[in-house]
Amino acid sequence: MFEVEFPVLNPQVLAVKLTAKGERSVRSHHPWIFSDSIEKVNKKGVSGDLAIIFSHAKNKAIGVGLYDPDSPIRIKMIHFDSGARVDDTFFLEKIQFAFSLRKSLLQTQTNSYRLLFGENDGFPGFIADVYDTVLVVKLYSAIWFPYLEVIVKHLISISGVDCVVLRLSRNVQQNNSHSMLDGMVLYGSLENPVVPFVEHGVHFSAHVIKGHKTGYFLDHRDNRRRVGVLSKGKKVLDVFSYAGGFSVHALAKGATEVTSLDISKQALEIALENGKLNDCLGRHQVIAGDAFVEMERLISEGKQYDVVVIDPPSFAKSAKETALARKKYAQLASLGVQLTAASGMLVLASCSSRVLAVDFFRINTESIKASQRNFKVLDKTYHDTDHPITFPEGAYLKCGYYRLD
Repeated sequence: MFEVEFPVLNPQVLAVKLTAKGERSVRSHHPWIFSDSIEKVNKKGVSGDLAIIFSHAKNKAIGVGLYDPDSPIRIKMIHFDSGARVDDTFFLEKIQFAFSLRKSLLQTQTNSYRLLFGENDGFPGFIADVYDTVLVVKLYSAIWFPYLEVIVKHLISISGVDCVVLRLSRNVQQNNSHSMLDGMVLYGSLENPVVPFVEHGVHFSAHVIKGHKTGYFLDHRDNRRRVGVLSKGKKVLDVFSYAGGFSVHALAKGATEVTSLDISKQALEIALENGKLNDCLGRHQVIAGDAFVEMERLISEGKQYDVVVIDPPSFAKSAKETALARKKYAQLASLGVQLTAASGMLVLASCSSRVLAVDFFRINTESIKASQRNFKVLDKTYHDTDHPITFPEGAYLKCGYYRLD
């Protein structure tokens, strides 16, 4: 069935007792157990070993996780409230449930979706994205190698894909407990690494071997659709455009002119190509450069747009970067206001999980108020259907729609 041989690993079973704090975390169904919350393990564990969590008071199993000696998050939880037999049926049922949450999305002229969203679907550090008939699995932890073959088998049967590509994070590539390579085809054949797909009737492509993450960013799908609807007959600026997600939706829905701004010339080339996949009459131009610098230049030239979308990468990948991230969001909101025409729409987004939604929206409001322009908050949006949230740290995406005077 498969094009490769999966690593043969035989995980052992560990008996684990946690500190009072750690036990409270498990009982609240939080998926992460840090090393300092572990009080006792009955033997030395290796990556992917099954960790059975026992309660202090009654010595009763209250959850099951996967042991990860290479991470400060020492145990990633995959089951709560009892012990569990982690076998073929265990993974099948979890994947079937995850797929059931996505069924409504597949009725919307969309054939690209996230089938497994890591911890939020009970698969910590495991991402599975579908692009039409190609499934891309990305692993952020080596804990999954003992179970990869059975999981991929079920992903294929449930999604109906013809091909599976494996992507590995940098730290997993450096791990020597397996023989898997980033970009290898696990199942079927991949004639072209650039895979076309459809998102709410708009055509795109994903480079599943070399592209960021699994090849594309699926999380903003509904926001892109909404921006497309708002852009008919409008002049649009898409800042941090990457492969043109917002830009292409705007063009496909009748924008007269779209400017994609990104620091990556390669990403802008992809944006232009994605635009050509659709019947678009509007003009599509690109600007390669630092977003802050280029926005200042556009302001100095007196440029304004009917719709301005600002969707930067995460500014806070660690706690110490949070304060700087807040300043950058305030700066972007201020620049965006100056580039938005009268009665225009300013769309501000964040994917920094360390900057909470309440703080992000407050920053936006304060920045727009400082401009002394009248405005109305039309909407605040969060995660799409295929990115369910089941624990606080799993929530990262937020997007605000602001109508300026």
